[in-house]
Amino acid sequence: MFWPGQGGYNALEPTLPFLIVSIYLQMQGILANTQKDIDSHLEMGKKFLAAGQLADALSHYHAAVDLDPDNYLTYFKRATVFLAIGKSKSALPDLERVLEIKPDFSAARLQKANILLKQGHIDRAEHEYKTVLAKDSENAEASRHIAEIPILNSLLESVKLFMERRDFAAAEQELSKLIESCPWDANLRESRADCYIELHEYFKAINDIKSTTKLVGDNTGAFYRISDLHYQLGEAEDSLREIRECLKLDPDHKMCFPFYKKVKKLVKQMEQARQMRNEGEWDDCVTKAKSMLKTESHVHSYVHTAKSHICHCQAQAGYKAEAVKSCNEVLTLDSHSVDALCDLADLYILDQDYETAIEYFQKALGISEGHHRAKEGMEKAQKLLKQSKKRDYYKILGVSRNAPKKDILKAYRKLAMVWHPDKFELEEEKKEAEKKFMDIAAAKEVLTDPEARQKFDNGEDPLDPEQQQGQGGHGHPFFHGFNPFGSGGSFKFHFN
Repeated sequence: MFWPGQGGYNALEPTLPFLIVSIYLQMQGILANTQKDIDSHLEMGKKFLAAGQLADALSHYHAAVDLDPDNYLTYFKRATVFLAIGKSKSALPDLERVLEIKPDFSAARLQKANILLKQGHIDRAEHEYKTVLAKDSENAEASRHIAEIPILNSLLESVKLFMERRDFAAAEQELSKLIESCPWDANLRESRADCYIELHEYFKAINDIKSTTKLVGDNTGAFYRISDLHYQLGEAEDSLREIRECLKLDPDHKMCFPFYKKVKKLVKQMEQARQMRNEGEWDDCVTKAKSMLKTESHVHSYVHTAKSHICHCQAQAGYKAEAVKSCNEVLTLDSHSVDALCDLADLYILDQDYETAIEYFQKALGISEGHHRAKEGMEKAQKLLKQSKKRDYYKILGVSRNAPKKDILKAYRKLAMVWHPDKFELEEEKKEAEKKFMDIAAAKEVLTDPEARQKFDNGEDPLDPEQQQGQGGHGHPFFHGFNPFGSGGSFKFHFN
């Protein structure tokens, strides 16, 4: 270091002016380059904004602000882009920065007031509008909003009064008027959602709460409420989707995490029960539906769904007593359950009580006139009722309508031994035995042939020549060469 009086100082003194000039010129060059970059970013931002490419415009305005943090116009332009992409929260700090640099910039103050009003900060917005009017008393937009402020304050008072009186319909109407002027006020939307819930307009409530997730950052409470509303409406998959949004924000949320586990479990059980029902795995379907009731035993929709599965699957499995009980439980929950009515009707068909089956199908069609299953079931039951007045092969053998083939053959052998004509000597008894034996043989013929049995189950007698005429059916076996007595009217019957 050189000090006055030292030799080095005298050596440096002649060069000092040149150093100062050099540094000054370098600084001027840097400033010139910086200004050039700023102008370039502003120009590109302007072009992208005109083209509607807002994200690109925003990136250039970011760069311009970083290079020149004291230019109020750059902040204002960036705030304009923020507003255009719906980010009013980001626009507000830029507008406040503009007013710090240039307090008399009325356009920025008016924009700030508009944002505050839409956010529901009525008093703060009123102050900004009055500041604009103090500088420009003819400003039409500020004057219009100033006139609106007393009306909004009056609406707020009305909402408070109606909510205290639990007049939710009136409160909802006033809140809707407020939200027209203050659409970004999360509190107003939450209050209106509360009214919708009380009025049982749940989907409107969901829409309002959904809006608050965009208005309030990390709004885990809103996602929980939306999920719970979907759940109560029986929309478990939608509930699961929304509760996952909560966990994205807070994986250990004390309300969202346990609720997520419950909903996820129930959704899986519902899918499994539905799949087992579709695949005809009746016992597994009943077991899985009962597990649904253990997971959720109070929400009507899920209880109804689980019991409907139990009713149908028990009926299809042939558990008549259990199925009747389960189906009646479904009808207690919902007297208009067409599926439960059809399941009960099918049970009565199995029990060969066709008249009662018809009554249940009629009830189902009274609820849903074009219901395909009920219409087909009604036709089938009516055919079976008509058929039962002629000849019922199940009754002849004394077996149930869902009896397996081995039970049918066992019943046939037993009855054939009892009614074999060779066991009777008196002519009248022999004739009666022959008739009985022919009916027994016919029943065995039909019920051990899958195709013939299906026809009979659908109310068509495959051995009735009148019904089979023109259908290419088998006809009565005795009309096609089958006769258990052969040509001599007597034969030996052998049992294994």
